[in-house]
Amino acid sequence: MATSTTAPDADRREPRAGSPARGPARRPRGPRRSLLPYLLLAPAVVLELAIHVIPMVVGVWMSLLELTQFHIRDWSTAPFVGLENYRATLDLNSAAGKELLHSFWVTLAYSLLSVGFAWLLGISAAVVLQRPFRGRAILRALFLTPYALPVYAAVITWSFLLQRDTGLVNHVLVDQLGLLGERPFWLIGDNSFWSLLVVSVWRNWPFAFLCLMAGLQNVPGELYEAAAIDGAGFWRRLRSVTLPMLRPVNLVLLLVLFLWTFNDFNTPFVLFGGSAPEQADLISIHIYRSSFKTWDFGSGSAMSVALLLFLLIVSAAYLLITNRRRDDHA
Repeated sequence: MATSTTAPDADRREPRAGSPARGPARRPRGPRRSLLPYLLLAPAVVLELAIHVIPMVVGVWMSLLELTQFHIRDWSTAPFVGLENYRATLDLNSAAGKELLHSFWVTLAYSLLSVGFAWLLGISAAVVLQRPFRGRAILRALFLTPYALPVYAAVITWSFLLQRDTGLVNHVLVDQLGLLGERPFWLIGDNSFWSLLVVSVWRNWPFAFLCLMAGLQNVPGELYEAAAIDGAGFWRRLRSVTLPMLRPVNLVLLLVLFLWTFNDFNTPFVLFGGSAPEQADLISIHIYRSSFKTWDFGSGSAMSVALLLFLLIVSAAYLLITNRRRDDHA
């Protein structure tokens, strides 16, 4: 019985000579395929508008109004004053301008000292824990505890510790160690600034430690071995190998820490309440008191916008200087 066989894939015929070659078939892009990326981004865009953009625009509009307690129920009745709130707020000859300038200098000193000490503790702990040893994982977990704690729980705990009569700090310094003759006030007077600084450093240095420790993981061990062979000691290796290799991390870390600290509201508000002492009157508390204590939301909004512009200028200048130095070294 004769059987006929056909070649496999008989339907796939070679193109004839002279016929145009056909490229790979393309799937038609429908409207659903083209809109998918925008649909995925829509929730993030809506949240960004609702949380940041719209409140920012409303704050700028409020700074142009004489929005006091007499007009807070109906904004349409608040008179438009233009830049008058900015003139009154930034007039350094007036009482309001002098108070704002004082808060600015206190905040600047507080931010620089907090960022400096936080970075110093972070780099020290990261370098010490770079090499493996027994118990390193436990120390890492303990060092990161302040960063993992909620801010309100951590700062409220510090407020109890710093109480004059019942606080643990005075109990240890006065009753147990006898270092002080009398119990000082830590939350009022000149000591309030240093108490706020200690709490801020305690909260921020684990973040610096985490970033710097992650940066040290990318430093090749061969560089340290070569430096040791050349006779470089610990400080020489730190200055010539560790710090140059951590420069990209430090550029971002210092800027982020400065912005966080300069805008810090939770730490002084929980530690001192709504009215911080004059020595610890940060600009965030000053704006809060001007807005919600005196009910002058127009002036408070003007201060907030001025603070935003200042931080934008500082960030732009910092990035410009650091990028220029990087290009010079390159």
